[in-house]
Amino acid sequence: MDRLVAEQLDLFAMGHLKLFLEMNAVVLCGRDKRERVQAASHLAATEQRFYEQEGGGIRDIVEWYTRHRTESPWKRAAGVYVRMLSEPELFIEGNHRSGALVMSYILARDGRPPFVLTAENARAYLDPSTLITQTRKHGVVALFRLPKITRYFAEFLKKQADQRYLLAPPAGHVVSRSLR
Repeated sequence: MDRLVAEQLDLFAMGHLKLFLEMNAVVLCGRDKRERVQAASHLAATEQRFYEQEGGGIRDIVEWYTRHRTESPWKRAAGVYVRMLSEPELFIEGNHRSGALVMSYILARDGRPPFVLTAENARAYLDPSTLITQTRKHGVVALFRLPKITRYFAEFLKKQADQRYLLAPPAGHVVSRSLR
């Protein structure tokens, strides 16, 4: 994620979506080529789900993100996380870990500190995360529950912001300072 932010790569741009898959593969297997070979069928199934999942997949997340580009980085990060974890989840496995990385990417890209899971904030992070995984993206319940969870999570992320976790941006890097 640091490299993506430093290179100012837009994770949500067409042509960069495969970086979501790579991030999830690193979360699950690391960078070891032998691990990747052993997990090849799982990674292939994840890729198929990623692109083809009915009612979910990467298309759902990119469309949500595009509709909310003008929102605060806290809300965008929370909303993408909610979309990744709600049913159907984006990946077969590793959605919480991958989702936390994507949240941190969105925040860092806007000059905000990344989300860091600690013993002190674990319960406030995990309890709503479990509720999210039990909620379908589409349907009547989602219309009411997901926006409420997104607002809660956005406030949670904002309260967790700790400048100690933020590196100075590289020279020449333009940081957006949305205060919403």
